[in-house]
Amino acid sequence: MSKEIIEDGKYVELTYKVIDQISGGVLTQVEFPLGYVHGTNEILAPAVMAELEGKAAGEVIEVPIDCNQIYGPRDESLVITDRLQNVPEEYHEVGMSILMENDRGQTKTFLVTRVDKTSITIDGNNPLCGREVIFRLEILLVRDATDEEIQYGGKVEQRPDLEGVTQVPIQ
Repeated sequence: MSKEIIEDGKYVELTYKVIDQISGGVLTQVEFPLGYVHGTNEILAPAVMAELEGKAAGEVIEVPIDCNQIYGPRDESLVITDRLQNVPEEYHEVGMSILMENDRGQTKTFLVTRVDKTSITIDGNNPLCGREVIFRLEILLVRDATDEEIQYGGKVEQRPDLEGVTQVPIQ
């Protein structure tokens, strides 16, 4: 029996890590397998999706990516440092997301990158911006996608069978 390979219309499950090429540190990784229908939705950078083509379950691939090509160069005007007392306390934690809106009603997500006793720094650049990284992907499963998975772009969970279950009203 031949192994199924990744091509359009295949359901794929994989895990991945994003590794900084300079430090070797893991910048992000998925904890649970990520499932999608190849060719139906693009869940990762186009260069990564292209490298998955023709691969099979059990393979581990590494794809180097220059994030400047995806996100553009860092924009230092998107890095803001302010006095801690000017920012609501719920945002005083590194890694916290803050959704901000400009005077034209456009929104952008900023991340808290630094907090000390007197100031806080937030950054509107994508965390991968300006980095060269390696996507290390482990392909766990490749199979034909069902019509429903193709329609929704990924795995469709079955609803629980509630036949014969009596609903009790909440009071």
